[in-house]
Amino acid sequence: MIDPDGFRPNVGIVLMRPDGRVFWARRVRRDGWQFPQGGMNTDETPLEAMYRELREETGLLPEHVAVLGATPGWLRYRLPQRAIRRNDRIVCVGQKQVWFLLKFVGEEDHLRLDLTEKPEFDHWRWVDFWYPLEHVVMFKRGVYTSALSHLAKYARQVAGTQAIPHPAFDLRPRGRRPQRRQATPALRRRDDGAPA
Repeated sequence: MIDPDGFRPNVGIVLMRPDGRVFWARRVRRDGWQFPQGGMNTDETPLEAMYRELREETGLLPEHVAVLGATPGWLRYRLPQRAIRRNDRIVCVGQKQVWFLLKFVGEEDHLRLDLTEKPEFDHWRWVDFWYPLEHVVMFKRGVYTSALSHLAKYARQVAGTQAIPHPAFDLRPRGRRPQRRQATPALRRRDDGAPA
């Protein structure tokens, strides 16, 4: 299912332990790491798609998580030109996503990456909340920044501000960051103290 603008509806999942660390997984046969995510079926709500993707990609069931929050509306990212399949009947240019923050309440052995014929991930680890912003593939960074920025308030309610500090870097997209002001050059003075 692709919308008229070429975006495929999708859900993203930030799975967080009570200590604020988040689930970070490596894609099968690739060196790319990301959060679980996946497309929505036409008959699914975002919440239903999230639970299905959670089971398929991590092996977790609804009783292993608690939903803490979700992003309002769709967050979008565009695929790089090399990843767009132009010979498909309907061209997909990117994803539009609803992101969910889940608190992990299960046990580590509930996590299973091998429940489907084609697993999405082959390895996982727990990382600091903001770590993915600097380590996800570049074309997803804007969406990750928007999702984590919105979900951080829910994460802090569980893990506290020590575990989820305000990031030490500017979260605004590059085009919206204020320009650094140039220092005004000091007036040169002649030896007698008058301006040159």
